[in-house]
Amino acid sequence: MTPFSNHDLLPVKAPHLPLTEYYQTEQERQAYLKKIFDDTAPDYDRIERLMAFNTGSSYRRHALVRAGLQANMKVLDVGVGTGLVAAQACILTGDPSCVIGVDPSTGMMAASNVPEGMVLMEGRAEALPFPDNHFDFLSMGYALRHISDLSVAFAEFERVLKPGGRLCILEMTKPQSSIGTWMLKTYMRGVIPLLTRIVSKQKTSETIWRYFWDSIEACVPPERVMATLRSAGLVQVKRHVEIGIFSEYQAVKADPKIANSSAI
Repeated sequence: MTPFSNHDLLPVKAPHLPLTEYYQTEQERQAYLKKIFDDTAPDYDRIERLMAFNTGSSYRRHALVRAGLQANMKVLDVGVGTGLVAAQACILTGDPSCVIGVDPSTGMMAASNVPEGMVLMEGRAEALPFPDNHFDFLSMGYALRHISDLSVAFAEFERVLKPGGRLCILEMTKPQSSIGTWMLKTYMRGVIPLLTRIVSKQKTSETIWRYFWDSIEACVPPERVMATLRSAGLVQVKRHVEIGIFSEYQAVKADPKIANSSAI
């Protein structure tokens, strides 16, 4: 079964089929992504601020609050990149040492500007280097489309969260209307690469923003993402949407103690 079957409520593996304009097989995808993220890291934050009209930090912070992040929680940020989500988590927890970021791109982490005391580690969503029941909160910002196996990654998320721990996955989703889709595609695949060509220092920075749109357009629909979260054992799975394109997937790791007490 491909990720694009008609069974919209079944869990999925890859978030999208191979995008052959950039790589040929699923096996080549991770190597391609690591290289392009490493190469574009010095420009990434500058272009992100341009693309989001400098509103990204505020949005990420509010999204984490909506998902239940509170002071002193122990946080894992998967796909930390340059630390755009993790920096907001540090503010909300009140202690950067409570936050750990993981990413396969050492280049992105080297270009990060996270608060002193926060830990960055090389690692992948599908094989998190942490023990079971370790974190109160797990976040991932705009990296869902880059995971090779959502089922495996979500099972890992469930494993490392403590019972009752909360999950927040931020992602861009293709608009439902054809006009909205055309406008976002034009912006991300045309306008942003053009501006990137002017302000960036790396030649590949233009390519990565085109890739971002192509992966958004090809990604499995939100219903399949939520079904895959549920299949990993997470509960209270829901999706909050901002301006029709910013999806916030929220979920909780089941707590047997609460379940047992409610059954009495």
